[in-house]
Amino acid sequence: MAFKKKKKADPVYAFLENSPAVSVRDREGALNYLVSFVNLLRPKPSDTAEQTDQNFSTVIRLLYQFPASLNALRTAMIAQLVNSNLVPMFTESGITVSRGVGRELYARLKHKFLPALQDHNDFLYLLDRIFYKKADYVWVESIPRERWIQFFELIKLPLSSNEPVIINQAMVSLQILGAGVAQLGWEKEIITNTNVKWMQAENPFETQQFLIYELRELMISEAPVEKIKSLSVRIRDVLKEARLLVDSIRSSTNEKGTSLSQTFILFQIEQKLNRMELLLDIVDGDEHINTTRFVDLFHSVVRYENRKNSLREFLSQTTGYVAYQIAEHKGKKGGKYITSSPKEYWAMMVSAMFGGLIIVFVAILKTLLHHLPLAPFWQGFVYSVNYSVGFIAIEETKSTLATKQPAFTASAVASSLDTKKDEKPNLYNLAVTVSKVFRSQTASFIGNLIIVFPVTYIMAWLFDICFGHPLVGREEGIQMLQDQHPWQSLSLLYACNTGVFLFISGIIAGYVQNKMNYGKIERRLVEHPVLRLYFAPKRLQHIASYLNHHAGSLVGNISLGFFLGTAAIIGKIFGVPFDIRHITISAANTSLGLYGVGWESINGSFLLTVFIGVLFIGFLNFLVSFSLAFIVAVRSRGIHLRDYPEFLQILWKYFRTHPLDFFRPRKRITNN
Repeated sequence: MAFKKKKKADPVYAFLENSPAVSVRDREGALNYLVSFVNLLRPKPSDTAEQTDQNFSTVIRLLYQFPASLNALRTAMIAQLVNSNLVPMFTESGITVSRGVGRELYARLKHKFLPALQDHNDFLYLLDRIFYKKADYVWVESIPRERWIQFFELIKLPLSSNEPVIINQAMVSLQILGAGVAQLGWEKEIITNTNVKWMQAENPFETQQFLIYELRELMISEAPVEKIKSLSVRIRDVLKEARLLVDSIRSSTNEKGTSLSQTFILFQIEQKLNRMELLLDIVDGDEHINTTRFVDLFHSVVRYENRKNSLREFLSQTTGYVAYQIAEHKGKKGGKYITSSPKEYWAMMVSAMFGGLIIVFVAILKTLLHHLPLAPFWQGFVYSVNYSVGFIAIEETKSTLATKQPAFTASAVASSLDTKKDEKPNLYNLAVTVSKVFRSQTASFIGNLIIVFPVTYIMAWLFDICFGHPLVGREEGIQMLQDQHPWQSLSLLYACNTGVFLFISGIIAGYVQNKMNYGKIERRLVEHPVLRLYFAPKRLQHIASYLNHHAGSLVGNISLGFFLGTAAIIGKIFGVPFDIRHITISAANTSLGLYGVGWESINGSFLLTVFIGVLFIGFLNFLVSFSLAFIVAVRSRGIHLRDYPEFLQILWKYFRTHPLDFFRPRKRITNN
C-alpha cells in the first residue's frame, strides 16, 4: 500500500496558527515569544532582499488571518514597553553622546573588547536579546519602509494613549533631549555661525526648552487636552525653526567652510530634533502617532544596537558632513566640466587642446630632466616641480586636463541623488547627467590627445634638427614604448595608481578650500599687522583674494605633481614595482619613443597594441578616480546605492535609445 508523503508544514504558519497565550505581567514569557517571532522573520543567508520582503508580507497576511496571534504579538510588545525603562532608548540609542570625537572613539574601542554592563530593566537590553545577531539591521533595513508601516499600524501599539507609564517616560526623555539641544545651541561653533536675524529674534534652541517645561507642568496638573494640544503645536513649530537654523548654518558652510567640531555638534542637534518630534507625537494628547517616524526610530535603534561599538560606523557618521562640504566644493567646480550644448562641448575640446599643449612641454622637460645626473631624491623632486608647474599652468590658463575632471564631476553627479531633499531623485535625469559626463570626458580626452601626440612628435623632430641628435635614443625609445604596452609592462596597474592619486589630490584640494573658508583666511591676511606694513591695501587685498579662491586648486595641483613625480622613485627606494601612468604623459612618451625608434623599425601590431594600451591607461585613470570620488560623495550624503537598483536598468535603456548622447551633444536640447 502506497502512502503519500506528508508535506512539511510552514514554520511561520504553524507558529501563528498555534500561538500561545501571552500576559502583560509575564515579561520573560512575552520576551521569549518575541525572540521566537523574530527568529521566524530572520532570513536565511541565501535569501535575497526580495525573498525577505515576500516572507514578511506573508507574515502580515497571516496576522490578519489569525487574530489571536496578532493579539499575542501586541501583548508581548506592550509587556516589554510598560515593564522597561524606555528613557535610554529614547535619549541615547542612535544619538551620538556629547563627549567629543576622541572620547567617543575611545569608548567604542573599549566596549568592543569588553561590552558595557546593561541593566536588565533597560529596554535596550531586551532589544539586544531579540535582535541578537550583529547583522540583523541589514535585513530589517532591506524590508521596504512601507511594509514596516503596514506592520506597526496593524499591531496598533498604545503609544499615545491608555499607557501613562509610556507617556511619562516619553515626557522625561523629551525634557532631557530639549536640555541637550539648548546647551549645544550655545556652543561657540554654533553662535559664531548663526545669522544675526536668528539671534535678534527668539533663539529656537533655547525657546523649545522653556516650552517643554510648560508642557510638563500642564501634564502634571492634568490640564485639559486642548491646552496640551495647543502647546504641542507651538513646540512643533519651534522645532521646525530649530531645524531651519541648523540648515541655515549648514548651508553657510558652503561659503564659510566647516570643521569637525562644528559638524559633530550640528549632527547631534539634528539627531535630537528628529527624536523629539517622535516623542512629541507620543505626549501631545491627540491619540495619534506618526508611524513613519516610529519606523525610522525602530530602524535607527536596531542599527545602533547592532553597530554601537563599531568604529567604522562612528567615523562614517561624524565625518560625513565634513566630506559632504569637501565634496560640495568639488561638485561646484565639477559643474563646469559637464557640457550640455554643442557650444559647450566644442569649448571643452578647445580648452583640452590648450591643456594638451602645456603637457607637451611638461613631457619634454621631464625627458630632459631624466638625463641630468641627479640622486634619486632630487630627481623625484625636479620631476614633481615640473609636473606641479604644468598642472598649475593648466589651471591658471583655464585649460583642461582630462584626468582632473572625474574627481570633480563625480560630486556633481552624486548631488542628483541627494537624500537631504525630501523628494525622490529623478533617475532618468541622473542617466542624462551621466551621459553628459561621459561625453564631456570624451571631448577632453580627444582634445588632449590630438595635440599631445602630434605636437610632441614635431617638437622631437625640431630638437633633432636644432641640436643634431634625437631627444630620445633608440634603446630609450624602445623602453618608452614598452612602458606603455598593456601586457609587456605593468602600465595598467600603474594607471590605477594614478587614478588613486588623482582622487586623493581632489580630496586635498577640497579640504584646503574648506579650511580657507572656515578659517576666514582672506580677512585674516588683509588685517595682518605685519603684512600691512609691507603691502599697499589694494595689493594685499588682491593677494588675499587670490589665495582665498585658488589655494585649494594650487595645493591640489602641487600635491598631484609630487604624487606623480615621486612614485617611481619610491618604487626604486623600496625595490617594489610602483609607478604611475598618466594618459597624456603616456601619449607624449609614446610619441617621443616612436620618433626615437623610427616608424620603419617598429612592428605595426606592436605599435597598435601600444596605442590601445595608452587608451586603456586613460580609461583606468578615469574609472578609478571617478569611482572613488563618487563613493565618497554618495556616502557623505548618506546615500545607499542599493536603494536605487533600477538605476542601471534606466541607464542601459537610455544608452540603447540614445547611444550617441554619450559621445556628442544633440544639436537641439529637448526636455524629457
